[in-house]
Amino acid sequence: MDKDTAPERPLPSARINGSEAELHQGALHGPELGFQQRDSERLGVELHHGARDGPELRLRSAELRREERQRPGAELRREAAELRRMREVQQARRRRLSEACARSRAEEAGAGTGPGPGPLSPQQVSRIWVEDRYRLLYCEVPKAGCSNWKRVLMVLGGQAQTTAQIEHQAAHYSNSLRRLDSFDREGVRLRLRTYTKLLFVREPLERLVSAFRDKFERPNAYYQPLFGSAIIARYRPNATVQAVRTGSGVTFPEFVRYLLDPARPLGMDIHWEPASRLCSPCRIRYDFIGRFERLESEADTALRLLGAPRNLR
Repeated sequence: MDKDTAPERPLPSARINGSEAELHQGALHGPELGFQQRDSERLGVELHHGARDGPELRLRSAELRREERQRPGAELRREAAELRRMREVQQARRRRLSEACARSRAEEAGAGTGPGPGPLSPQQVSRIWVEDRYRLLYCEVPKAGCSNWKRVLMVLGGQAQTTAQIEHQAAHYSNSLRRLDSFDREGVRLRLRTYTKLLFVREPLERLVSAFRDKFERPNAYYQPLFGSAIIARYRPNATVQAVRTGSGVTFPEFVRYLLDPARPLGMDIHWEPASRLCSPCRIRYDFIGRFERLESEADTALRLLGAPRNLR
């Protein structure tokens, strides 16, 4: 999978917005991915059983077994070792998020600002895309590989043969994918309880810089007249009429002032909204949490665990 260039570095342990994700209180549980499996052949079959049912499943499982038998033993051992390593990585990420969510709940309780228990609202699941054939839920975090993941969902759903066939505009605006909030309450509950839930995140500051460069450093007929004009008018002393009219030339310090201003002239946008608000990782139990900085390898592992075709990238 393609991604923007981003340096690899560890995430600070106290970060919650846009970092590793998985803790919830009163949230609906879903199936654990089979990280316990040690045998690659068994892994492929059992995970696929968890994803699809019926005669087609049995045929697919047989195909997977034949495929595994044809692969060299050294390759199978490397894959098994990688799956064991990823299991440990996922456990560590869940522990870190669990700690971060516990701190966040304690702070909210002390300040009396927490949302409290109760069912998830439609807004809290509005960024989650659904692929029913493979029983997959993917929470979209812009600037963290979401365009490519939408292409993957389209291929899994039979809308295209390969991700290379899908242009950027088609992935976002004509994908025929459904959001989780488009289902009724029982449909939402059922999918949260039984589908595999996937989340990819990115180091928050790098994601913020990427969004700024994409929306304000390049010509943009939507973001600059709307957000750029409001930002310049509010945060630039002696702004010219031309600058306010066009909204072009927003500086990064002006952008940061807008983000930090509780009385900002416009609300937040999904491209810089924190991942914790987009995906509610303290309420929804994500089965696989990937990092944009390791997008290619971790996406491939996630797809393998889902039983997706091997040529899907």
